[in-house]
Amino acid sequence: MATSTPAPGPDQRPGDGGGELHAQALSVSRQDRAALLGQTPRVLWLTGLSGAGKSTIANAVCERLHRQGRISYLLDGDHLRGGLSRDLGFSEADRKEQIRRVAEVARLMVDAGLIVLTALISPFRADRALARDRFAPGEFLEVFVDVPLAVAEARDPKRLYAKARAGTLASFTGIGSRYEPPTTPELHLRTDEETVDVCVARVLALLDRPPTAGR
Repeated sequence: MATSTPAPGPDQRPGDGGGELHAQALSVSRQDRAALLGQTPRVLWLTGLSGAGKSTIANAVCERLHRQGRISYLLDGDHLRGGLSRDLGFSEADRKEQIRRVAEVARLMVDAGLIVLTALISPFRADRALARDRFAPGEFLEVFVDVPLAVAEARDPKRLYAKARAGTLASFTGIGSRYEPPTTPELHLRTDEETVDVCVARVLALLDRPPTAGR
């Protein structure tokens, strides 16, 4: 006997290959997972120039959280480009796609109940805004790791600025490509004026504030 295919519901949309995507109703919620871990899941999105200190601060924050018994994970730009984003270059389109991928991974990890830190240059405001839009109000905390270009260039731990100045590294942020600083970040750090310990303490204080619905 022939059977008919039911019409798609409001939560269904066309998928690849002409199929349908059906969102499975889940019995365990993000609130359940967060309660099991005893923490408030959020993403701390560290942005700033290369050499500003994003990875150093993010790693130190993760270490402190671990000692406190809180579960966190660091999504570092260089590590991700060795796997998740190994097919991407550094054009504006590729940078935009890198941010999209990282935001989606961070969203899944927040849904799992984790505290997520990202350490990415993420140079463009529009891309960071799109990343923020993937999260509920109060879940996305933008941390501007700020340092003057001259200081970042003097540090140059990876010799990237030297390569950019020599013309062997195109589209490098701060030299061949622009960086758009945040206008209203949740936290503004100045690593040329503050120690790593001070920055870590300020990040943890931000994390421990009750979530607000405004952003």
